[in-house]
Amino acid sequence: MTKIAAVQMISSTSIDDNIATARRLITLAAEKGANLVLLPEYWAALEAQDADKLANAEEAGHGKIQDFLSGIAKEFGLWLIGGTISIKSDVPGKVLNTTMVYNPQGENIARYDKIHLFSFRKGDESYDESRNIAHGDSVVTFETPFGRVGLSVCYDLRFPELYRAMGTCTVMVMPAAFVYTTGRAHWEILLRARAIENQCYLLASGQGGKHETGRRTWGHSMVINPWGDIVDVLPEGEGVVIGELELDKMGDIRERLPALKHRKL
Repeated sequence: MTKIAAVQMISSTSIDDNIATARRLITLAAEKGANLVLLPEYWAALEAQDADKLANAEEAGHGKIQDFLSGIAKEFGLWLIGGTISIKSDVPGKVLNTTMVYNPQGENIARYDKIHLFSFRKGDESYDESRNIAHGDSVVTFETPFGRVGLSVCYDLRFPELYRAMGTCTVMVMPAAFVYTTGRAHWEILLRARAIENQCYLLASGQGGKHETGRRTWGHSMVINPWGDIVDVLPEGEGVVIGELELDKMGDIRERLPALKHRKL
């Protein structure tokens, strides 16, 4: 039996505090039997200013945050998808918003740099990730004993062509820090659509609450099965959602409704 879990946090600006919270929640997921755990976007620090990401950025493969991720994956012997952290880039004044993946031996076996960068304006609410974040340019998947896993981050959710480019996956993951306004309108609809059209599990890990910076995130971390049913969901606050990979059921759905085989484009 394979279980997948998503951690929901309300990250602060303190890396040490967020590491402590992540440890507590990953431990909870492991105690529930999770074989794969996903952290949310910006889990290690949700900074007050976008420019603060530059100060917190680590070199790829080195740093306190990455050492924690590697160590706890090995400690519990699980696959850990480390949400996103800031990694130094070659673009002056910008970082990469990066997902690092660790196997049960604590080895970093995959890396995804967020491709699509969020911008939004409504009244006094305004965001533009491209000011301090450089675009990634590669679609990334990795193999596990329970199938292929596809990586995406937050705003990527609005671009279905990215998920098609991943090929046939068992699980697609979505670490996010969806703002309350857009999350309330579109989060669940888009998540379920990605699961249904790709006939796979969708594991979504969100930031979920009111942050010390004043920002409010939507939460609603969830596990969605290949039929589009929500297996587990946490609307708000810290916690863990978990679900079992029913591979026979996934195969049955693909057999009875062979949409993936019917693709012409």
